[in-house]
Amino acid sequence: MVSAGDFRNGITLEIDGNVVQVIEFQHVKPGKGAAFVRTKLKNVINGGVVEKTFRPTEKFPQARIERVDMQYLYNDGDLFYFMNTETYDQIAVNQDTIGDSLKFVKENEMVKVCSYQGNVFAIEPPLFVELAIAETEPGFAGNTAQGATKPATVETGAQVSVPLFVNQGDVIKIDTRTGEYLSRV
Repeated sequence: MVSAGDFRNGITLEIDGNVVQVIEFQHVKPGKGAAFVRTKLKNVINGGVVEKTFRPTEKFPQARIERVDMQYLYNDGDLFYFMNTETYDQIAVNQDTIGDSLKFVKENEMVKVCSYQGNVFAIEPPLFVELAIAETEPGFAGNTAQGATKPATVETGAQVSVPLFVNQGDVIKIDTRTGEYLSRV
């Protein structure tokens, strides 16, 4: 059990049947009345953010989130299959749980599968991936004064904005959190 007076950024708790992560917290001691803890909580399962206040003596159970490295194997319709490379156990996760998290991930790449009490709720792709450009308009270096971009489709089918000098077949590095082009490889 964790008391509200001991909250720290990043800690995961179970509050009112929801698994939440503390994003921000602030101990407030008003001139009149009792002290309280103002928090900003993110629901780990659905991503919603709420602000709540607690008395410093309130206690909540700590939630154990499991993050396991798994290999993305393939998808079959709206089921995506992952394998634990240590135990060779395979799991299937549905499209609703995955969302857009695999749009930059190729088959056979490693991802983190996040689960709470055995139920998978999210897939975390690697922070950076290297993908080949499958389709883009030809561009010419030096035809703009500022950093102009053009749309490109990478080998996983996702759309990325790339500089004009990037051509079809080039391998680029992408930040999966923002979907931004970082560099040519």
